[in-house]
Amino acid sequence: MDRLVRSGAVLAAGLVAALTLTACGSGDDSDKGKESGAGSDAGQSATPGAGSEDSGTPGAEAAALDGTWAGLSDGKAVALSVASGKVALVADQHVCQGDVKDMGEVMLALTCTDGNKDRTMGSIESNDGKTLVVSWDTGAKDTLTKTDPGKLPTGLPDVPAP
Repeated sequence: MDRLVRSGAVLAAGLVAALTLTACGSGDDSDKGKESGAGSDAGQSATPGAGSEDSGTPGAEAAALDGTWAGLSDGKAVALSVASGKVALVADQHVCQGDVKDMGEVMLALTCTDGNKDRTMGSIESNDGKTLVVSWDTGAKDTLTKTDPGKLPTGLPDVPAP
């Protein structure tokens, strides 16, 4: 029972952290389609490959990921937050963070605080602005729904009572 309570607390803390990360970034939908990003000008040039820096910083495709995404995978809550090329993920009691990378395609490169490797490298299968599908190199696939800025995601399991 104590483990269930702790896992609920970890999930709640992770969601709060993800929402906080998103609140610090530009969660305003009016910015969609604009290519003026905070601090990531190298990947957003009008000419692909322009400039002397090839840092793997993605451009407009990655900007479409900005926001908080949530859903269930195998009956377990998954929350993903992206802001200005930085990523935070909470999934199955694991907290991970990293960056959006351009590796020929937009990828999520994460490191989990507990050393877990289930969701460390993910490719974006699809993103229509409302639903995001991420395929992880371990074979897992997350289908996530974009949440409203400043609101907790819906459809997640309840945190168990102590």
